[in-house]
Amino acid sequence: MAVTVLCFSQEGCMGCVEQEPINREVEAALGLRIQEIDAVKSPHFIKEYALRVTPTILVLRDGQVKERFEGVVHREELEGAIRKHL
Repeated sequence: MAVTVLCFSQEGCMGCVEQEPINREVEAALGLRIQEIDAVKSPHFIKEYALRVTPTILVLRDGQVKERFEGVVHREELEGAIRKHL
């Protein structure tokens, strides 16, 4: 059961700037990597995951979306959501 965490952002997004240090804290706490993807530079993800806003964070297990957060998500909530799938 592989867990992958994707964070979609874009340049100039203030919420994305706010989310970045939260993601680093979660990475350190859980010992995993959150993949940062620029949604504008990778537009195929917009359709694939029906992205509407940035930041959007997806927690995938075995390629299936298990958790979805749109907008800034606080550390405790994000960390708890990821832990459920580890």
